[in-house]
Amino acid sequence: MSAQQQTSNALQWGPAQPFSAQDADAVYRAIRERRDMRHFSGGVVAPDVLRRLLQAAHFAPSVGFMQPWRFIRVTQRDMRERLHGLVEDERKRTAQALGARQDEFMRLKVQGVLDAAEVLVVSLADGRDKHVFGRRTMPAMDLASAACAIQNLWLAARAEGLGMGWVSLFEPADLATLLGLPEGAEPIAILCLGPVQGYYAQPMLEQERWACRAPLEALVFDDVWGEVSQLFACGAQKEVTK
Repeated sequence: MSAQQQTSNALQWGPAQPFSAQDADAVYRAIRERRDMRHFSGGVVAPDVLRRLLQAAHFAPSVGFMQPWRFIRVTQRDMRERLHGLVEDERKRTAQALGARQDEFMRLKVQGVLDAAEVLVVSLADGRDKHVFGRRTMPAMDLASAACAIQNLWLAARAEGLGMGWVSLFEPADLATLLGLPEGAEPIAILCLGPVQGYYAQPMLEQERWACRAPLEALVFDDVWGEVSQLFACGAQKEVTK
């Protein structure tokens, strides 16, 4: 028996069966209807719901099982206002950097930090350099792992009927200082979470004509970069010949 077979035999396995059609539809619906929300209606997130959402985030995959995510719940109003000040400072700097689109960008308000029921700052943990498994040539996999946790939380929030928005307009060093992060820790997201009046029918930036979703067939290649995937070429051919 090979070492690989011995290891495999030592593992415990669960059933490898698809979800029911109804359960699968619910998963795909959460993915399809998830939105980056910027408008919140106050209210509260019940503690048991918030714990479920954070547990969903914590079930995310991570390279080398390093679990690099850390969540800081911002509960004090004065801290939120200081956080909002950092966001506003960066929003103005970003607008200036955009040149001709400066005024257009400034119309996109970021009030969730003040209005949302919950605000969470996601940070990469200190001591990440000790994790070599899966990161020796790709050190950014800690960031990729934390992004998976954020996506889990986002989808769970949608399933719970809550909105969530990811704010990235801040200077990481300033935010780290404000929240007393240890040396080596790095904030990557401010998450606004809570009740909303409804979900955008389309992503807000798409409705505002700031950007649009690229067609999937333009982003999937076969074998080498730029080679149109037959997965979509065949589908397109069938559409033409109907």
